[in-house]
Amino acid sequence: MLAALMLTPLWAHARQDTTFWLGADISGTTQMEAEGRRFYNRQGQLRENTALMHELGLNAIRLRVWVNPRGGWSGAQDVLEMARRAKYYGMPVMIDFHYSDWWADPGKQHIPAAWQYSNYGEMKDLLRGHTEDVLRLLKKHRIDVKWVQVGNETTHGFLWPMGRAEENMEQYAGLTQAGAEGVRAVYPEAKVIIHLDGGCDRKRYEFIFDGLTRYGVDYDLIGVSVYPYWDIAAKLVKDWQGTVRAFAENIKYLHQRYGKESMVVETGVEVSKPAEGKKILAAIIDAARNRTDGLCHGVFYWAPELEGPYPLGAFRDGRPTEIMDAFSGK
Repeated sequence: MLAALMLTPLWAHARQDTTFWLGADISGTTQMEAEGRRFYNRQGQLRENTALMHELGLNAIRLRVWVNPRGGWSGAQDVLEMARRAKYYGMPVMIDFHYSDWWADPGKQHIPAAWQYSNYGEMKDLLRGHTEDVLRLLKKHRIDVKWVQVGNETTHGFLWPMGRAEENMEQYAGLTQAGAEGVRAVYPEAKVIIHLDGGCDRKRYEFIFDGLTRYGVDYDLIGVSVYPYWDIAAKLVKDWQGTVRAFAENIKYLHQRYGKESMVVETGVEVSKPAEGKKILAAIIDAARNRTDGLCHGVFYWAPELEGPYPLGAFRDGRPTEIMDAFSGK
């Protein structure tokens, strides 16, 4: 850990329930450090990535959890390392359980290798136990876990094929309930989030949340992904303004239909167009904060530090672009 590069901790600032959270998922930080990557602020000063997020005006961190990942990256101990850095700055943490050994998203939801031959009852026990084990480790170190995602972008369910929502909605709901029970057992005050992609698309939310409601699943918040770039590619909208309008309206609709508030748990814009990207991100933050009747609790950028082939980071040469200024309003 690059402790010598850290800023002064913020122990004195009390958090209010009305806080609008501005965060980032920086789960890949430790692996990038191990690979020799370093991060700098605009002045060229070396910064640890969590410190840099705090310096840029963010007040929360999101961390993914994989079950038995290669190299240990995003495993329980790696998540603890990152969470301790967030704790140093008084930044609460959102824990994002993928329930897989690697990436889980709408296109893939692979059962962890160690769980592969489990039946439905056993799978619920394994999922609940894994959730509790990771959260107990964090609680032992007094990590402020404010939110826990039971699954990542579970637009089609998770733990396929057992929990694929189109074929096995009842089992997806039961597995989700097991995860929620694991959260309640360790962090009863944390908000349980169910997260889907395509925040502009009402239909996919109706499908999943009608199903979860039908089977009585216990959760608190609806997590949405807001990516104009992908929405346009999928022909869900014609332009980025369409995404911004539609996701804000969807958040109000979802509250009316299910009585649940929301968070933008993932977003991103094109790093190759930083001026436009800053404008779009500022519009997303403004819509979430001011155009949802107070029903959206915050906005989290996914992997702003990620460079290379991924088009929606927010850094160049290890430094934040002007995209990140949208968080501070500069």
